[in-house]
Amino acid sequence: MRKSVSCFEIVLYLCNSNLKKKEVMMHNWFECKVRYEKTMENGMVKKVTEPYLVDALSFTEAEARIIEEMTPFISGEFTVSDIKRANYSDLFDQFGGDRYFKCKVQFITIDEKSAKEKKTSTYILVLAENFRESVKNLDEGMKGTLADYTIASVNETAIMDVYPFSAEPDVKPEFPEAGKGDEAK
Repeated sequence: MRKSVSCFEIVLYLCNSNLKKKEVMMHNWFECKVRYEKTMENGMVKKVTEPYLVDALSFTEAEARIIEEMTPFISGEFTVSDIKRANYSDLFDQFGGDRYFKCKVQFITIDEKSAKEKKTSTYILVLAENFRESVKNLDEGMKGTLADYTIASVNETAIMDVYPFSAEPDVKPEFPEAGKGDEAK
């Protein structure tokens, strides 16, 4: 018999997954495609388009962040040819690897009114060396979840790298006296 789990518990899990391993944040992922001339292993120069994943608040910020991240690595001109929202609820990248896998996970819940089983799908991006390791890393990342789940699909993606948001510790507030009330006067 399966344990009954409410949709609230699923949302709570998604917001708090891997609490011990990383700081909890809500991410807004954008897939950005960058087009540039790449020197291949045989010395030929070829125009390529590579997808990258960026955590940003808007399309404009996603474009600015991918340009900032790619500038040191690409000599010559490059263009951001496409930006689209990516529907990932979590990222399991703490296990290492060199390829990203898109895993469709279905959480199993019991509808309290009809007493029927309901599956809620979500996508998780997992970093791994190969298919088997991606499933292992997904299971490892899902440890401690309250809800029953099944892995519906695992597909290798073309994503080259992921750039999550990280607050810079050296950034000082623009108005340091703001928020201190009357003490600042």
